[in-house]
Amino acid sequence: MREREPSERTEQAYPPLPEALVVPVYDNHTHLEIAHGSDPIDFHEQLDRASAVGVRGVVQVGTDLETSRWSAEQAAREPRMLAAVALHPNEAPVYAEAGGLDAALAEIAELASWPRVRAVGETGLDFFRTETEAGREAQYRSFEAHIEIAKENGIALQIHDRDAHAEVITTLKRVGAPERTVFHCFSGDAELASICAENGWYLSFAGNVTFKNAHNLREALETAPRSLLLVETDAPYLTPMPYRGRPNAPYLVPHTLRAMAAHLGTDVSMLAAQISSNTELVYGRWEDEPVQAS
Repeated sequence: MREREPSERTEQAYPPLPEALVVPVYDNHTHLEIAHGSDPIDFHEQLDRASAVGVRGVVQVGTDLETSRWSAEQAAREPRMLAAVALHPNEAPVYAEAGGLDAALAEIAELASWPRVRAVGETGLDFFRTETEAGREAQYRSFEAHIEIAKENGIALQIHDRDAHAEVITTLKRVGAPERTVFHCFSGDAELASICAENGWYLSFAGNVTFKNAHNLREALETAPRSLLLVETDAPYLTPMPYRGRPNAPYLVPHTLRAMAAHLGTDVSMLAAQISSNTELVYGRWEDEPVQAS
């Protein structure tokens, strides 16, 4: 597991388990390879905790070759886990500068063919950290290659979009978006939500939709058709209220789901059923492919 540096400003203990959901859902984007907090939890225990509160499965997401390999390998053995594999947009310039971007993309393409790898992601554009022309060129090249890998394998695409909404949309339309495209950790507003709805792209909301100042996200939530809604943690990041600043984990999805339902003025179980159905439409059923014996 990779360790994340703790912040001195926040409490580092994992929050308690929430009340279990009556109707289960999935966490469609998490990073269980990252050890976090004052008492890191093994990913098997993370999944046990998730199961106990009605989170029936997760999509474990890679961000480079090492984590993509790990995600694919663990999903092949763990029935509660599916995998997504990719080079994060901020990793693409690193591989390009070392002269290894094409080789890395070829390995991602190979991993994407594994039966329990059900998405290519997270990929996209991130202009917050990458400002050089060469770095952005590498991001575009990587993003376009990932789009093609997803289409070639008939699996979903998970988008990372930071400070690049217009450029991501333009690229998806120019290259041709896969049939199932997900804006992971949706960070736009009602306008972007409308564009996603027009194109049949899914919006995945994380714990930041519960933050007090996240008015744009809640307006987007109101705008999006419920048939395109997903929920995620992006753990160990973006822990939902009331535990913002503490380590996040898939078992905390119920907090985000309940906040979404409250804002939409709908029943939690009805929203859970809709999101669970949406998730299986995007990634397939977790039990569709048998796992390998450990």
